[in-house]
Amino acid sequence: MNSAAGNWLVMVAQLPTEDPASRMRVLRTLESLGAAMMREGAYLLPYSGANRQSLEALADYVGKSAGAAHVLNVAAATPSQTKYFTFLFDRTERYRELVKTIESLRIGFGHSDPSAISRVLHKQRREFEAIVALDFFPTAARDAARESLANAEEAVRKLLFPGQTAATLKANETLLRRNWATRKPLWADRLACAWLIRRFVDPEATMAWLDKGQAAPENAIGFAFEGAHFANSRSRVTYEEMLTRLDLVRNSALGRIGNIVHFLEVRGTPVPEALGVQTLLQGALRRSRGENELLSEAEKTFDLLYEAYFDPDNR
Repeated sequence: MNSAAGNWLVMVAQLPTEDPASRMRVLRTLESLGAAMMREGAYLLPYSGANRQSLEALADYVGKSAGAAHVLNVAAATPSQTKYFTFLFDRTERYRELVKTIESLRIGFGHSDPSAISRVLHKQRREFEAIVALDFFPTAARDAARESLANAEEAVRKLLFPGQTAATLKANETLLRRNWATRKPLWADRLACAWLIRRFVDPEATMAWLDKGQAAPENAIGFAFEGAHFANSRSRVTYEEMLTRLDLVRNSALGRIGNIVHFLEVRGTPVPEALGVQTLLQGALRRSRGENELLSEAEKTFDLLYEAYFDPDNR
C-alpha cells in the first residue's frame, strides 16, 4: 500500500478511562490495523479507503464508549516527515526475528521429529502472512523472509517424505508457487485439499474460488471439480486422489484424515471422529465472512487432526 500523494490518516482520540474493556478493545483494534502510535492518543495509518472506513468505525465506537475520537486526513509537510512517517511502519525487525526462528530450526534437521519442525514452520508461515498483511511499505526484508521460509519448508518436506521428489503434473511443470483453483461452495473435500496443498505441496500457493460456470485462471491448477487436474474418481474423493498422485499416501495421518473427508462427502464406512469434524467445519462456515477466512479456520481443524494422528514411525 502506498500513501496516496503523501496523504495519511490520523485518529486523535481520548479513550474511555472508566471502561478498561472498551479501552483495551480500541487499542487491540488499532494494533490489528497496523496503526502506529505517534503519541498517546494519536494514531497514524497510510491513507486508503479501507483504512479510513476502519478508523471511522472505531471512532464511532469510542464515542459510544464515553470517549471521543476524530479521524483526520493529513499530509506530510516535508520529505523528511514523509520518511519519518514511513519509518514508523518499517517491519524489517519483525522479518529478521522470523528468519532467526526459521534458521534456528535447521539445527534439528536430521535429529528432531520432522513433523514437529513442520508444525513450527507452519506457525511461522502464519506469522509471515500476518506481517505481510500489515506491511504497507515492503522492503527487501520481506523477500528475504519469504525465501528463508520457502527453503526451510522444502527441506522439511524432503525429511517428511524422503522418497518423494518434487511433484509434477507433466514434464517440467512444477507444483510449487502456483495458483490453484476450485469451485464454490467449499466443504470438507475442497477445504481438505486446499489445506493439503498449502501444508505439504505448495506452501506459497494462492487460491482462487470459482463461481459456478466460471473458468479457472490461466495456468491455474484445478482441484475438486469435474475436469480439474485433480478430481474425484469412482471410489475416491479428490483429497484421496491427491494423496495417491502426489505420493503422500504412505503418510498414515493424512490417510486417516482422508477417511473422515470421504465420509463427510459421500458417506460409506462410518468414522468415529467425523461428526466432531463436521461440527467444527459447520461452525467455521457460519462464522467466516468469505472463502479465505473459512479456509483459515478449517486449516486449524486439519492441523489438530494431523498432530493427533501423526506417527513418526509410520510416515
